[in-house]
Amino acid sequence: MEFKGKRILVVGIARSGIAAVKSLTAREAVLFACDRKTSDELGDILLEMEALGGDVYAGSYPKVTQDRFDLLIASPGVPLDIEPFIQANNAGVPVIGELELAYLLKPDVVDFYAISGTNGKTTTVSLLQAILAADGRRALAGGNIGVPLTTLVDSMTEGVIVVEASSFQLETTCHFRPHISALINITPDHLDRHKSMEGYIKAKSRIFACQNRDDYTVLNYEDMHIRKMAQECPARVIYFSSRQVLPEGAFIKDDLIYFVMDNKVLPICPVHEVSLRGRHNLENILCATAVAAIAGVKVETIRDILKTFTGVRHRIEEVGLVDGVLYVNDSKATNPESAIKALESFNEPIVLIAGGRSKGSSFEEFARFVKHKVKGLVLLGEAREEIRKAVMDAGFQNIYEVNDFNTAVATACELAVAGDVVLLSPACASWDMFKSYEQRGDLFCQLVRAMEPGQGG
Repeated sequence: MEFKGKRILVVGIARSGIAAVKSLTAREAVLFACDRKTSDELGDILLEMEALGGDVYAGSYPKVTQDRFDLLIASPGVPLDIEPFIQANNAGVPVIGELELAYLLKPDVVDFYAISGTNGKTTTVSLLQAILAADGRRALAGGNIGVPLTTLVDSMTEGVIVVEASSFQLETTCHFRPHISALINITPDHLDRHKSMEGYIKAKSRIFACQNRDDYTVLNYEDMHIRKMAQECPARVIYFSSRQVLPEGAFIKDDLIYFVMDNKVLPICPVHEVSLRGRHNLENILCATAVAAIAGVKVETIRDILKTFTGVRHRIEEVGLVDGVLYVNDSKATNPESAIKALESFNEPIVLIAGGRSKGSSFEEFARFVKHKVKGLVLLGEAREEIRKAVMDAGFQNIYEVNDFNTAVATACELAVAGDVVLLSPACASWDMFKSYEQRGDLFCQLVRAMEPGQGG
């Protein structure tokens, strides 16, 4: 697509919005940007935008008509039911997001390998990027993982970008076509935005919608939502399974990870030699292994990285041991299903810190796991009443409600004794108290590292 001279409005001025403005300015587009935040709230971001030469609407939205704008760019966190997008749809002005823009901007020799799913995206993307890089390939990771894709696209003349694709990003795609796509799992999430499970699944299915038979889609055979989606997939489908042996795909047999395709059987790595902790990570490992094997990565390279890769920040991250208590940062668990997987990763008694802003998921299943796995539950945030009711209905009573995060960590510390795990796994988004789950996790790590021996219970 030619962007020179096009009048483009970027809605939402955060990391990806600024990156889009920079990329499009370099291509001589006429740029406008808007954000619901005021000039004072935007602060230095506003100065950066103005330095790029675009007109900025702070604290308000401009009216969108065909004679004013040729294209709207939606930043990932901006809901699509706000006035600029409604007006754009009524006026016939196209709306795209970060994934679509990056795809349209990338050189043909740069491939996208796109990973999505409710849980495990960041771990799988980071693992796959490490495997590809160890194989000597130019490989970077971006998207929902935190690095804007347009920034990466502008920095690459060849190679692979491993894309972490969220449902928010996928729902604004039109032509986006990764050479290899993958779906790890689908459980209820972001229903406050997508309105229904059907809407959420539809957004996720955009990851393979524009692929063809020259492309590949890697799917979780054990996830029934995903297995049904395979019927709509135009690419070649390769499955992975953590529970059964498959005629083709990635699976485990006799404690050994295998990959089979085109009648070639590749023994990859013994499961007990893999460094990532937790049974839930087997899905992530099998998914990354399948994508890497399809891409032609050497078995020895995949094996070496599986033995040494220990995970990503904010996902079951072991922060430290204080007075015999292990403190674990799982701030990235922003929905109940992700928190359940963290709870399943430990056999030790758990003091759990949970709560934040609900994304519309049910806490019933989470509550059942709390009853069986948790010795003390520290609750805070907007959803604490909803979680408290769910866990009490499940028969769990040992609940401590607090009003701020520092008190939550201090309370957990007092409840824990040597041999316990203090686990931050909120089962909720962070936006009621923090800018991001990263900020929440960083504060947890900071508070733990500041602890003196003898502080705990």
